[in-house]
Amino acid sequence: MTKASNSVNNVSPEQINEWILAHQQNDDAEAQEKLVKYYENLIESLAYKYSKGQSHHEDLVQVGMVGLIGAINRFDLSFDRKFEAFLVPTVIGEIKRYLRDKTWSVHVPRRIKEIGPRIKKTIDELTNELERSPSIQEIAHRLEVSDEEVLEAMEMGQSYHALSVDHSIEADKDGSTVTLLDVVGSQDENFDLTEQRIILERILPILSEREREIIQCTFIEGLSQKETGERVGLSQMHVSRLQRTAIKKLQQAAKQ
Repeated sequence: MTKASNSVNNVSPEQINEWILAHQQNDDAEAQEKLVKYYENLIESLAYKYSKGQSHHEDLVQVGMVGLIGAINRFDLSFDRKFEAFLVPTVIGEIKRYLRDKTWSVHVPRRIKEIGPRIKKTIDELTNELERSPSIQEIAHRLEVSDEEVLEAMEMGQSYHALSVDHSIEADKDGSTVTLLDVVGSQDENFDLTEQRIILERILPILSEREREIIQCTFIEGLSQKETGERVGLSQMHVSRLQRTAIKKLQQAAKQ
């Protein structure tokens, strides 16, 4: 154990106040260092309470230390109370603000972040009062927010941590795993053609039955002119000629 730690092991509230006064009035760095050393275990325990040993624990410790320095600077010595009574809520407030604003993997509006913690407390309270699980409407009424805000906050609560697309979510019958990437949808390559197809279907009636059949085969079903000719009983050259005629009619109709 170091000499510095020995000097702050058993300290009276009066001594704490003397260090705070020395720092506030004289910017005494040594007094501040003693206070930091004395309360570092308390800051560690408060940080652990909200991190549960996760990767951001050290960040919360640093945030707690910032809260400690702020509490030392702002503590009003004229009030008849212990410094710890002011320190603890100050540090917890700093930690909660950090968790609210900095640790979400997905951007979530602040109002939703603020409602989230209140929802859990409200559910517990209503469950005890009603002796059953409360409805969304009952939760919203107690919080004085809309049903949609409650549902949004509950859903966004799942966004606190982002998962890799390689994250395994289940296993097949043969034992192979299924990842998020396996179930993520992709954009339909033909999506951009939807509007064109709608227009085409609207103006197709101007074509003859044979021309519509050619357009149906070559543009909608994707057959080649040779395959189309084999289906309708025409030569590839005849199919090509009918196709050009049909396209010219459709282009003129689309301009109208």
